[in-house]
Amino acid sequence: MAKPPTVIGVLTEPPAPTWWKTHRHKVFGIGGLLIGYLIGTHLSGAPQQQQGPATPAPVTTGAHRTPTAHSLAA
Repeated sequence: MAKPPTVIGVLTEPPAPTWWKTHRHKVFGIGGLLIGYLIGTHLSGAPQQQQGPATPAPVTTGAHRTPTAHSLAA
């Protein structure tokens, strides 16, 4: 007489995912776009000019060490 099969486990259907698990990528994407927009529109365009030293840098005279378009055209 054959031995009946033994039950190893029972398969069940997993529960439906929650709203958060289904839509979290959309929430993070919209949140990231909103934060990026706010950062981009509320930062100043160019940094302020920094004050240099009280004495100006020395002016050097003479030819440039590397050729430029102006010196090549002559």
